[in-house]
Amino acid sequence: MASPSELYLVRHAIAAVRGEEWPDDDKRPLTARGVARFKEEVEGLRKLDVTVDEVFTSPLVRAKQTAELLAAGLPGKPSVKVLDALAPGHAPASVLAQLARAARRRRMALVGHEPGLGELAAHLIGAGRALPFKKGGICRIDVESLTSRRPGALTWFIPPKLLRGLGK
Repeated sequence: MASPSELYLVRHAIAAVRGEEWPDDDKRPLTARGVARFKEEVEGLRKLDVTVDEVFTSPLVRAKQTAELLAAGLPGKPSVKVLDALAPGHAPASVLAQLARAARRRRMALVGHEPGLGELAAHLIGAGRALPFKKGGICRIDVESLTSRRPGALTWFIPPKLLRGLGK
Protein backbone atom coordinates (compact mmCIF):
# COMPACT_ATOMS: atom_id res chain seq x y z
CA MET A 1 0.00 0.00 0.00
CA ALA A 2 1.32 3.42 -0.93
CA SER A 3 1.67 6.08 1.69
CA PRO A 4 0.47 8.51 2.82
CA SER A 5 -3.15 7.44 3.01
CA GLU A 6 -6.28 9.56 3.12
CA LEU A 7 -8.93 8.12 5.42
CA TYR A 8 -12.45 9.48 5.31
CA LEU A 9 -14.35 8.42 8.42
CA VAL A 10 -18.10 8.48 7.85
CA ARG A 11 -20.82 7.88 10.42
CA HIS A 12 -23.89 6.24 8.92
CA ALA A 13 -26.83 8.47 7.99
CA ILE A 14 -30.10 8.76 9.93
CA ALA A 15 -31.59 5.31 10.53
CA ALA A 16 -34.89 3.92 11.77
CA VAL A 17 -35.39 4.12 15.52
CA ARG A 18 -34.72 1.06 17.63
CA GLY A 19 -37.88 -0.59 18.86
CA GLU A 20 -40.54 -3.17 18.15
CA GLU A 21 -40.40 -2.61 14.39
CA TRP A 22 -36.63 -3.25 14.37
CA PRO A 23 -35.85 -5.67 17.21
CA ASP A 24 -32.57 -6.67 15.52
CA ASP A 25 -30.36 -3.57 15.68
CA ASP A 26 -28.11 -4.94 12.93
CA LYS A 27 -30.96 -4.73 10.42
CA ARG A 28 -32.18 -1.16 11.04
CA PRO A 29 -32.27 0.64 7.66
CA LEU A 30 -31.81 4.29 6.80
CA THR A 31 -34.90 6.45 6.80
CA ALA A 32 -36.06 8.26 3.67
CA ARG A 33 -34.92 11.50 5.34
CA GLY A 34 -31.54 9.94 6.10
CA VAL A 35 -31.09 8.89 2.47
CA ALA A 36 -32.09 12.31 1.10
CA ARG A 37 -29.85 14.21 3.51
CA PHE A 38 -26.86 11.97 2.92
CA LYS A 39 -27.19 12.33 -0.86
CA GLU A 40 -26.92 16.11 -0.32
CA GLU A 41 -23.78 15.54 1.77
CA VAL A 42 -22.23 13.48 -1.01
CA GLU A 43 -22.90 16.38 -3.39
CA GLY A 44 -21.00 18.56 -0.92
CA LEU A 45 -18.10 16.11 -1.01
CA ARG A 46 -18.11 16.30 -4.81
CA LYS A 47 -17.86 20.09 -4.60
CA LEU A 48 -14.82 19.63 -2.35
CA ASP A 49 -13.31 17.36 -5.06
CA VAL A 50 -13.21 14.38 -2.71
CA THR A 51 -12.11 11.20 -4.45
CA VAL A 52 -12.18 7.80 -2.79
CA ASP A 53 -10.68 4.62 -4.23
CA GLU A 54 -12.30 2.12 -1.84
CA VAL A 55 -15.20 2.21 0.61
CA PHE A 56 -15.17 -0.09 3.63
CA THR A 57 -18.30 -0.51 5.70
CA SER A 58 -19.60 -2.08 8.85
CA PRO A 59 -21.77 -5.13 8.09
CA LEU A 60 -24.85 -3.47 9.67
CA VAL A 61 -27.59 -2.52 7.20
CA ARG A 62 -27.61 1.22 7.91
CA ALA A 63 -23.85 1.48 7.37
CA LYS A 64 -23.93 -0.60 4.18
CA GLN A 65 -26.71 1.60 2.80
CA THR A 66 -24.71 4.74 3.64
CA ALA A 67 -21.61 3.25 2.00
CA GLU A 68 -23.56 2.43 -1.17
CA LEU A 69 -24.91 6.02 -1.36
CA LEU A 70 -21.40 7.38 -0.87
CA ALA A 71 -19.88 5.17 -3.56
CA ALA A 72 -22.70 5.85 -6.03
CA GLY A 73 -22.32 9.61 -5.67
CA LEU A 74 -18.54 9.94 -5.90
CA PRO A 75 -16.41 10.04 -9.07
CA GLY A 76 -15.22 6.65 -10.22
CA LYS A 77 -17.93 4.79 -8.26
CA PRO A 78 -15.50 3.12 -5.82
CA SER A 79 -16.12 -0.45 -4.74
CA VAL A 80 -17.79 -1.16 -1.38
CA LYS A 81 -16.43 -3.90 0.86
CA VAL A 82 -17.56 -5.09 4.27
CA LEU A 83 -14.98 -4.79 7.04
CA ASP A 84 -16.29 -6.67 10.08
CA ALA A 85 -14.13 -4.65 12.49
CA LEU A 86 -16.20 -1.53 11.66
CA ALA A 87 -19.18 -3.09 13.46
CA PRO A 88 -19.82 -1.77 16.98
CA GLY A 89 -17.57 -3.09 19.73
CA HIS A 90 -14.22 -3.31 17.94
CA ALA A 91 -11.11 -1.49 19.13
CA PRO A 92 -9.31 0.95 16.80
CA ALA A 93 -6.29 -1.37 16.58
CA SER A 94 -8.54 -4.16 15.33
CA VAL A 95 -10.05 -1.89 12.66
CA LEU A 96 -6.61 -0.82 11.43
CA ALA A 97 -5.26 -4.38 11.41
CA GLN A 98 -8.17 -5.60 9.26
CA LEU A 99 -7.98 -2.54 7.05
CA ALA A 100 -4.24 -2.98 6.47
CA ARG A 101 -4.92 -6.52 5.20
CA ALA A 102 -7.87 -5.52 2.98
CA ALA A 103 -6.93 -2.10 1.58
CA ARG A 104 -5.41 -1.90 -1.87
CA ARG A 105 -5.50 1.85 -2.46
CA ARG A 106 -4.55 5.02 -0.60
CA ARG A 107 -7.85 6.97 -0.47
CA MET A 108 -10.38 5.07 1.63
CA ALA A 109 -13.72 5.79 3.24
CA LEU A 110 -14.67 3.89 6.39
CA VAL A 111 -18.38 3.85 7.20
CA GLY A 112 -19.25 2.96 10.77
CA HIS A 113 -20.92 3.82 14.05
CA GLU A 114 -20.48 5.78 17.23
CA PRO A 115 -18.71 5.58 19.59
CA GLY A 116 -16.26 3.40 17.64
CA LEU A 117 -15.72 5.86 14.80
CA GLY A 118 -14.91 8.70 17.19
CA GLU A 119 -12.52 6.43 19.09
CA LEU A 120 -10.84 5.44 15.83
CA ALA A 121 -10.42 9.09 14.84
CA ALA A 122 -8.87 9.89 18.24
CA HIS A 123 -6.53 6.89 17.94
CA LEU A 124 -5.41 7.97 14.47
CA ILE A 125 -4.57 11.55 15.46
CA GLY A 126 -3.24 10.81 18.95
CA ALA A 127 -6.07 12.61 20.76
CA GLY A 128 -7.02 11.75 24.33
CA ARG A 129 -10.76 11.85 23.65
CA ALA A 130 -13.05 10.46 20.98
CA LEU A 131 -14.23 12.86 18.29
CA PRO A 132 -18.04 13.18 18.38
CA PHE A 133 -19.61 12.24 15.04
CA LYS A 134 -23.18 13.26 14.24
CA LYS A 135 -25.15 10.95 11.98
CA GLY A 136 -23.71 11.51 8.53
CA GLY A 137 -20.65 13.28 9.96
CA ILE A 138 -17.41 12.96 8.00
CA CYS A 139 -13.76 13.72 8.67
CA ARG A 140 -10.55 13.28 6.72
CA ILE A 141 -7.42 12.05 8.44
CA ASP A 142 -4.13 11.68 6.59
CA VAL A 143 -1.76 8.99 7.88
CA GLU A 144 1.72 7.95 6.77
CA SER A 145 0.50 4.37 6.53
CA LEU A 146 -2.08 2.16 8.17
CA THR A 147 0.61 0.57 10.32
CA SER A 148 2.40 3.78 11.34
CA ARG A 149 2.78 4.51 15.04
CA ARG A 150 3.03 8.25 14.34
CA PRO A 151 -0.17 10.25 14.66
CA GLY A 152 -2.03 11.22 11.55
CA ALA A 153 -3.25 14.71 10.72
CA LEU A 154 -6.89 15.73 11.00
CA THR A 155 -7.29 17.55 7.70
CA TRP A 156 -10.96 18.43 8.16
CA PHE A 157 -14.03 17.49 10.19
CA ILE A 158 -17.21 18.75 8.57
CA PRO A 159 -20.65 18.53 10.20
CA PRO A 160 -23.48 17.13 8.06
CA LYS A 161 -25.36 20.44 7.90
CA LEU A 162 -22.37 22.22 6.36
CA LEU A 163 -21.80 19.44 3.82
CA ARG A 164 -25.48 19.59 2.83
CA GLY A 165 -25.17 23.34 2.37
CA LEU A 166 -22.18 22.87 0.09
CA GLY A 167 -24.16 20.31 -1.91
CA LYS A 168 -27.04 22.65 -2.71
